[in-house]
This record gives sequence, structure tokens and C-alpha cells, in this order.
Amino acid sequence: MTEIKFGTSGWRGILAEDFTFANARRVCQAIAAYLKESGLAAKGVVIGYDTRFRSEDFAAAAAEVMAGNGIPALLSTRDIPTPVVGFTIVHRKLAGGINVTASHNPPEYNGIKFSPEHGGPAPTPVTDAIERLIAGIRLEEVKRLPLEEAKARGLVKEVDPRPEYFAHLRTLVDPTALARAKLRVAVDVLWGTGNGYLDAFLKECGVRVELLHGFRDPYFGGHRPEPSGEFLNELSRLVKAAGAHLGLAVDADADRFGVMDSAGQYHEANQILALLLDYLIETRGWEGGVARSVATTHLIDRVAAWHGRPVFETKVGFKYLGEYITNGQAIMVGEESEGFSMARHLPEKDGILACVLVAEMVARRGKDLPALLQDLYTKVGPVFTRRLNYRLAPEVKERLLKRLASPPERFAGLRVVGHVILDGHKYLLEDGGWVCFRPSGTEPVVRFYLESPTPQGLERLREAGEALLAEA
Repeated sequence: MTEIKFGTSGWRGILAEDFTFANARRVCQAIAAYLKESGLAAKGVVIGYDTRFRSEDFAAAAAEVMAGNGIPALLSTRDIPTPVVGFTIVHRKLAGGINVTASHNPPEYNGIKFSPEHGGPAPTPVTDAIERLIAGIRLEEVKRLPLEEAKARGLVKEVDPRPEYFAHLRTLVDPTALARAKLRVAVDVLWGTGNGYLDAFLKECGVRVELLHGFRDPYFGGHRPEPSGEFLNELSRLVKAAGAHLGLAVDADADRFGVMDSAGQYHEANQILALLLDYLIETRGWEGGVARSVATTHLIDRVAAWHGRPVFETKVGFKYLGEYITNGQAIMVGEESEGFSMARHLPEKDGILACVLVAEMVARRGKDLPALLQDLYTKVGPVFTRRLNYRLAPEVKERLLKRLASPPERFAGLRVVGHVILDGHKYLLEDGGWVCFRPSGTEPVVRFYLESPTPQGLERLREAGEALLAEA
């Protein structure tokens, strides 16, 4: 049997190779067993899915397994974003949610995310427990009730959570400011679940929207459905052609965000997160600090220091960041891989909310993103960041990590003043810059993060990092 492991955000596998109906049913049977052991099964679950190949059929299979175990299930009437699954869990006080999605991964992948009753990613003890249960389940032990029979018995009910989610969004953002600014926004949903969510909510708020890729394509145009600059060339052209104030994008399950200015230039998530933190502190009047992952920009730290707010550093993965939303310590949490959430929302990243909040910020400030970023740099100083991915053979990766465990006295000519081993190896440098080497939890790569107060310093860090990789 396939060994099934949960990464930083659920289990993912290649369709028809690892991700099969048999394995998906085993995973769902284990989730059902976990819910029963936890005494939560009677509260039921919500089941969602993305626009990947046959995702709706895998979701139906999940509903059949829940029903076979006597667990009530709300099955979405259409593909829905991950944050909407999380919101539905909390709003309807459910035991958890199952989402059939591989998020931003390439089209040949699919996956299952399980979110417990707090509405965010499952913490490690939960996924460890589910993994142990999966390992002991044979396919013939999976309990199933045919979907139509489950519906007839009332164990499976269909649900459209969009109206409830939109009503909640209106409590978090300022629709009046959006309408008053008469914004024109280009939106790229990358053939995913954001279609009818991001564009529709903006329209309801009086924003003029130009929609891109608002239809289903399980191949996602032949590339990863990720809202990063390399995959948003069409959005850039649309922004310029439409004379839009902004370009906004979400990934396949709409938990990640991508942002472009009026010139069609992509802005890294690190910059957007720092801008949003500054904006939230100045406009909401809420108490609390900010939580960021170890690989996320220290520009956030500068903004927090400017406003006298604490910073909490976590491992990579929103399951670690979300805790600070749940316990009320943070006004905002974010990670450089396009992840954002805020107080009074969910312990789950939400690309839709991030995009709408960026639009609100531009509307209320009356400035384009480059001007807003320059204003921020004037306050706290400039920061330049980059992330590079390297596919390394297992033995090379092992040698590299062993070498990194003993930090050098200097890196790229700068004194190393700190070594953070929270997640990977992060060297803090004397000029305020840093580098971090970390194996990905979702892809077979080693990520190299680098940050410097100058572009020239960033280039020196890149050269030094690549030299270190070459020596491994």
C-alpha cells in the first residue's frame, strides 16, 4: 500500500499513481475514525473540492465514506476555496472539513486537506494521528454508503456557503471605500475556485472587474496554478490594456494571493504583507502583534517596531501561524509564500481576503502600490528579498544540511550574528540581512531565501549561496 504522509498543508500525490480513489477513501476512513475517537463525529463535516480533474468525484467519495461511518456531511454544490471550507467549519460549528485540492501544485497532482473544528490547517499531532490510522486501514475495511442513499437518509446534504462567507467578508473590509474609489481591477482566478468569489465580491462592492481565466481547465493553462509573477503575464497585459488600478490573482484553491500595480508589475508577497500590516495597524485600531514564518521578510519586523508591536516567528506552514489568530495575539499573520490572514477571521490563509484588502488599501490611500511602498520605505528603510528553489539529489541535500548545521563566521563577507534552526538553517547577518536554507515540506526542493538592505547586497548573498550549494 502507498505510504501516505501529510505535509505542511495536507496530503498530496500524483493522480492515478498515488492519488487514487482507493487511497483517498483510506484517508477519509482514517479521518472518520479520528473524529469518532475525538468524540466530535456527531457535529459533522463540510466537504469541498477544487477544479482539478475529477475533484468533484473524489469529494463525493469522501461524502460516501463519512456517511458510511454515520458522520453527517455538507457537500458543496460547486468547487470552493479552502478559506471558505474553513469559514464554513467555524460558522456552522462543525467537527472539521475535508477539501479535495492540491492547492498551487502542478495539474498532475491532487490532494486532501483536513481542517479540524478551528477552521485552519490540522496541527501536527492531528495529522500524525490520522497517518497512524491510515497505515492500519485496508481498503476492504473502508465503510461506504452510496451517495444517493446517503442523501435520502439525510446524512449528506448539499450546501452553498458563498452567501455566508460574503456576509462575513463585509465585516472585515470597507465596501463603502471600495465603491467610492471607483476602482477598476483586473482579476485572474487561474482557472480555479476563486471564480465567482473574488471577482463577484469585488463587483458587489462597486469595483469594475475585468476577469481572466474564469472557466475550468484542469490543466491550468499547462503550468502550476500559482499566483506568482512568472505565471501572471496575461494578467499584466490585461492590467495595462484595461487601464486597471490593480491586478489581483489567487491560486487554484484561492488561499494564496498575487498582486500587480497599475503598470502590470508584480509585487512580491513580502512587500504586500508589510504594507497590509502597516495599513491594518493604522486603520483598524486593534491591539496585537504580527506572526510571520521564519522565511518571511524582516520588513514586517521593521513595520512592527515602528508601531511598537511584537513579532512572533514560526516554522513554515500556516498551521503554526494560525495559532496566533486563534489565541488573539496577532492583528495579522503572513508568510512569503502568498499566505495571509488577520484578526477576527480564520487561522487559515485567505487569498480572497488579502486581495480585497489590498484593493481597499489602494482605494483609501488614493495611491498606487509603488507610491505606497516608497512611503513605507521612507518610514522604516528599504529591504530586498528573493527566494530560489533548487532540486538536489537526496545525498547532496543531506550533505548540504549537515554542513549548514555549523554556521561559518562570515557569509558573503558579512559576520554571521545569529543561527536560527526553527525550520531549516537561517543565518542572521551583521547588516540586518539574512539567508535561510530549508527543505520544502510539499515539493522535492531545497528553498534558498535571502534578504538584504541593498540590491547589491542581495546579489552577493545569491552568489555566496549558490557557491555553497555547488560545494555540497
